[in-house]
Amino acid sequence: MEAAAASLTRATPSVTVATKVAAVSSSKQLGSVSTLTTPFFVLPLATKSQRRMRSTSATLATNPSAATSATTMTPTPRAGGLIEPDGGVLVDLHVPEQEKESKKAEAATLSKIQLNLVDLQWVHTVAEGWASPLTGFMRQNEYLQSLHFNCLRLADGTFTNMSLPIVLAIDDEKKESLSGVNAVTLVGPDGNDVAILRNIEIYKHNKEERIARTWGTTAPGLPYVDEAIANAGDWLIGGDLEVLERIKYNDGLDHYRLSPAELRAEFERREADAVFAFQLRNPVHNGHALLMTDTRRRLLEMGYKNPLLLLHPLGGFTKADDVPLEWRMKQHDQVLEAGVLDPATTVVAIFPSPMHYAGPTEVQWHAKARINAGADFYIVGRDPAGMGHPTAGRDLYDADHGKMVLSMAPGLEKLNILPFRVAAYDKTKSQMAFFDPSRAQDFLFISGTKMRNFAKNNESPPEGFMCPGGWQVLVDYYQGLQKQE
Repeated sequence: MEAAAASLTRATPSVTVATKVAAVSSSKQLGSVSTLTTPFFVLPLATKSQRRMRSTSATLATNPSAATSATTMTPTPRAGGLIEPDGGVLVDLHVPEQEKESKKAEAATLSKIQLNLVDLQWVHTVAEGWASPLTGFMRQNEYLQSLHFNCLRLADGTFTNMSLPIVLAIDDEKKESLSGVNAVTLVGPDGNDVAILRNIEIYKHNKEERIARTWGTTAPGLPYVDEAIANAGDWLIGGDLEVLERIKYNDGLDHYRLSPAELRAEFERREADAVFAFQLRNPVHNGHALLMTDTRRRLLEMGYKNPLLLLHPLGGFTKADDVPLEWRMKQHDQVLEAGVLDPATTVVAIFPSPMHYAGPTEVQWHAKARINAGADFYIVGRDPAGMGHPTAGRDLYDADHGKMVLSMAPGLEKLNILPFRVAAYDKTKSQMAFFDPSRAQDFLFISGTKMRNFAKNNESPPEGFMCPGGWQVLVDYYQGLQKQE
């Protein structure tokens, strides 16, 4: 199944990445955000004089009860500066250098909550501002807005998209031990103090409701549910994060983990006047590359002078049969070294978020997070963030719903959605090309399953499907996997 088309970024050996720029810490306390008083779907979907065009090629249909609209407007190149982060200020929840010693001393005296790896990935994601303007794990009113409305209403009455609950679970015993406590220390998997969670609120974790509303099903076998929810505690604890040190994984890939502030600094250093993001959790084949290079061509035709690609592979939790991050990054390196993607116009980085495989619900999160990194264009394709149904022999989500939802989602009005055309292997040209229905017999669709079988059997795919160096990385991975098995 095709991976979610989103945004990818990384610093190649031939590109010097700007040193970290300190992000401005947000003073917005979302714990006091008022709950929604009107359903989000009755808000106007199109105030074109106030917002940027979302799609350059798709026909957008609104809710059937509202007026149906169709548009092919072209966005006007922005005159200077990157797109504004959600909430107006990019959140940075790391403790200032001058306060670290005192905060660490305080953390040593507080009650402790043990984090697993997925919890740590969420601390990382929130601390760097990917979820701006969120300032910590969600309290109950934020959780309910996210779960039921896919967005948060801010104090000024505006909305920010927030389609996935970002929460921390605890069990009955831990809840009882925190009675009367205002702040706790979060401890990483390695036993080190990671952060202080302050002004805490504890509330019930209704797992069935959370699963049903996030995935649209409670069928057994949902990867993120099995990993992070099924055996989690029956309570959620929210509060404001104060992160003691920047999260590191010491896996040889930390230099790819650029924060939104660092990415914005790099885009500004390169004088980008547009940033288009592409997310994937699979290796890059030449069809992906065609989509990305064609997007840049389209942006140049619109009048942009220096559009940059953010190649942004997902780096958090993924399901067991996905290619591991280490091997995907090796493969992406080969794609850049071969010139399939131009290092001069590409930034590659790792997006730290865990993967839910929650389809149209999750793709909103993927798009929203890239706004905070400075992307104002988001490429979306077939079945973004989708997967096969865990118990039935079909896709879990409609393949077109992801891009349709993105085009209508509250809080994403300033993001331009770029639905991509279907790419397949053109047998007449021995290369990946955009599918032409008038000569469908000339095209070969190579699924992820077929690609994996080629690699496992040490068979070569058709010439022109993937650069040789990138393909060899996959062969090495799958051959090594078979030896281990």
